[in-house]
Amino acid sequence: MRKLAKTIKKDHTLALELWDTGLHEARMLASMIDEPTMVTEKQIDNWTGDFTSWDLCDQVCGNLFDRTPFAISKAIEFSAHDNEFVKRAGFVLMAEYAVHNKNASNETFIALFPIMEREAWDNRNFVKKAVNWALRQIGKRNGILKLEAIQTAQNILKQNHKSAKWIAVNALTELAAK
Repeated sequence: MRKLAKTIKKDHTLALELWDTGLHEARMLASMIDEPTMVTEKQIDNWTGDFTSWDLCDQVCGNLFDRTPFAISKAIEFSAHDNEFVKRAGFVLMAEYAVHNKNASNETFIALFPIMEREAWDNRNFVKKAVNWALRQIGKRNGILKLEAIQTAQNILKQNHKSAKWIAVNALTELAAK
């Protein structure tokens, strides 16, 4: 699919048409060919509302949404959503933004740690894994964020929730090893 996307190049109009087909693979391709500078907040909201699987959520967030100027504000907004895949999108955006945006400030990410603490109780598989992913990816950016991520994981570990303990132990295992 990525080979096909390279031959098509960036095409916002075609991306919107592909999304509207409702076909899973077409939507994946749409996220690969859409132009981040053309994406609106409304489009992000609409597409995120259509997520019905973790792979579509992750691909759209990592191929497209994290490259828009709305990535962090949408991550924060979505992190408190009731819908499992919308909420997952919030944390996937945090993780993908940490990987792809090399110039983002530490402060941008430090502001996200309390959100991870707040939502660590959510035991839905696709949410807890995304919270964990965001915590680990942000912690891997540099030494300052690693210390903040470890402290956040230690705070999460104190929560009386099975999912929080899993998130914290998994993150601490990875972050302490590096």
